[in-house]
Amino acid sequence: MKSLSNQSPYRNMLLLSLSANERKRLEPHLLPVVLRQNQTLADAEEPVETVYFLEEGICSVVANLEDGSSVEVGIIGRDSFVGLPAVLGTGSSVNRSFMQIAGSGYSIKAKALQQHFLEDSGELQQLMLRGIQGMLVQTAQTAACNRVHELEERLSRWLLMCHERTQNDFLPITHEFLATMLGTRRSTVTVAAGMLHKSGLIEYARGHVRIINRAGLEDVTCECYRIIRNEYIRLGLLN
Repeated sequence: MKSLSNQSPYRNMLLLSLSANERKRLEPHLLPVVLRQNQTLADAEEPVETVYFLEEGICSVVANLEDGSSVEVGIIGRDSFVGLPAVLGTGSSVNRSFMQIAGSGYSIKAKALQQHFLEDSGELQQLMLRGIQGMLVQTAQTAACNRVHELEERLSRWLLMCHERTQNDFLPITHEFLATMLGTRRSTVTVAAGMLHKSGLIEYARGHVRIINRAGLEDVTCECYRIIRNEYIRLGLLN
């Protein structure tokens, strides 16, 4: 059993997994932050200067199209980190990352993290690369899901993924926002949410969704949810 001095105070899975020694090296650079809904954490084609380790809330990674629409290509919560280009050394991304659900966590300057990443004996590198692997799998499976599965299945997958990252049955989200994230019309989302509601799986009102039967949602969703979840568990990013 670990002594209290070695137990991590963090909820973010990457910070939680660090050894006491590595945590001690990194902590002077970590700043607690409160993140509001819709706050941009990394803008498209702009240099990533700050990396975020969320403890609460959900960050959406979206692809912006020429007609002004956006489609979500991934979500990040306490499972990983926001700011992949800083670790990959690519500087920026074509996607925008912003807070879909308000929360909190820790920020670190990209240069400081890069220095630790390069100097680290391997522990921090391995954990960060696991986070990148998880996002690659999630993005690829989301693309397949959006192409071949029904909206009810996709909506169930999205709700389950948000639920396990927030560990909260209550999700403050509107149908308009859901439609944007799932790349469809608001009226279509309303129909799909209505089907889940009639089945006794969720309750929804203006501005929020409440999950009341998680097991039922797992029965409704497609295999994409299980593929993503199993990979995140294998990587140690979910428990």
